[in-house]
Amino acid sequence: MTIAFLITLALLLGMGIALYFQMKAGRKQAEEQEQLLKDYQRRVDEQQKLLDDYRALEKNFDSVGEGYEQALLAFDKMDEETQKAKQANEALEKRCAALQEELNSLQHSSSHQAEVMAPVLADLQQIVKTNSDPKLMALVGKLSDMGDIEGDQPISRIDNVLVQQIADDAVKASGIDKIDYLKFNLQVAPDAAATMLSTNVQKATRALFHLLDNALKFTTEGSVTLSVAVDMIKMQAIYTVEDTGSGIEAADTERIFEPYVKLNQFFDGQGVGLTVARNIARRLGGDLIFDADFAGPGSRFVLTLPI
Repeated sequence: MTIAFLITLALLLGMGIALYFQMKAGRKQAEEQEQLLKDYQRRVDEQQKLLDDYRALEKNFDSVGEGYEQALLAFDKMDEETQKAKQANEALEKRCAALQEELNSLQHSSSHQAEVMAPVLADLQQIVKTNSDPKLMALVGKLSDMGDIEGDQPISRIDNVLVQQIADDAVKASGIDKIDYLKFNLQVAPDAAATMLSTNVQKATRALFHLLDNALKFTTEGSVTLSVAVDMIKMQAIYTVEDTGSGIEAADTERIFEPYVKLNQFFDGQGVGLTVARNIARRLGGDLIFDADFAGPGSRFVLTLPI
């Protein structure tokens, strides 16, 4: 009985051990299968990612291809525009060269004409002084102005006269002292009346004439004052023309010296008087300025000439 029990127990124990190892082996196999399944899923995920990356790359490549084609088209258009610009530039350079030649020719012709006109004007001025014909004086003055609008050559200071003589001659030429609707004042400092000036009388008088004429045009009532002084430190004769006219806006204080600029189209003239006056002054070694500090009413111009 005992032996039978032991045999049965041994068989049961053996079967239990066998079942344990079988279950262990089955669990290990299941774990291996699970790991294989995970590895398979990971490979599937990787392949899917690769596929997605490929599709994205393919899409980007298509975009790049379209961009490349657009870039090629833009480059071709830019190259075409560059060629057009190059041709236009070449044509412009040729035109500029031709214009420069014309300008050089005109300058040479203008210089030659000025040389020819100089003695003619001198003869006319002598005739004017002899006959004192106002119309002829005005005509000669206008002819003289044509060469002084943009001339840049220094004017020879060949005359030695009293500082006051320039003022007297300019007043006479303008006739401003005979105008009945305004008051004209001539103020000459004692030292100016006794000081000699080395200048070109005709040109200096013409410059001052234009200042008086300008004041006369823009002063319909009130007064015009011509002050004559000298600065022995700076060795300058100073002619100041002050009027009670319409005045000049701050924005126009330099523009008025440009040729053919007229602030008021209702007044006579070509808009060259102040241009000529400043050009003459500078070519004589002096200057002409608009006094921006003048409180008004009206305007004040200051002409300086070297003594």
